[in-house]
Amino acid sequence: MLPRCPCLDEPYPVPKFSIVAQDGEAFDPQLRNFLGEFDECFSRSEPRDNLHRYLIGQFSQVERKSIEPIALQVEGGEVRSMRRFISDVVWDEAGMIKKYHELVASDMSDPAGVLIFDESGFAKKGEDSAGVAKQYCGSLGKVENAQVGVLAAYASPQGYALLDAELYVPNKWFDESHATRRKKCRFPEELTFKMRRCSISRSGM
Repeated sequence: MLPRCPCLDEPYPVPKFSIVAQDGEAFDPQLRNFLGEFDECFSRSEPRDNLHRYLIGQFSQVERKSIEPIALQVEGGEVRSMRRFISDVVWDEAGMIKKYHELVASDMSDPAGVLIFDESGFAKKGEDSAGVAKQYCGSLGKVENAQVGVLAAYASPQGYALLDAELYVPNKWFDESHATRRKKCRFPEELTFKMRRCSISRSGM
């Protein structure tokens, strides 16, 4: 969790910070302690170690944050083992989310806290990632090849944290031309496209 921001003149201050290589080494003990909270969500030590390596790689200066560059960069990393961790290893996802929410509540709970829901786009050059399509990408401010996610976050005077996320899957991904891609991305068979419309009441106007 982020530390309490010293700038308390705003209701929900957002601390600005940047990470350099030395920072990753400095907070590694704290990262290990944090990940230790989730030990019971894994059946073996190997996936726990690979989770730590993967996150260290995400904080590193590696230009491409995919598995192979990360595995070659971090100490003890092995490409095949880390690929298997990302694609095949089963862990207690529901248990991890529950524990994480408990940590957020413990560190940041405040009567002035708010829930935030918003979408964000992530530019993607290829077409093999789940849900990628030509669509409006908010982070770029234009239509681009991208993934779009709906995000839930929490903010309070104590800090802020991401709570959950759901990938938006465009309608075209459910047609026959995308059947191979759905299989490759392991889409659940029961998954279908749903469009929700919201109506605004104008009573009294």
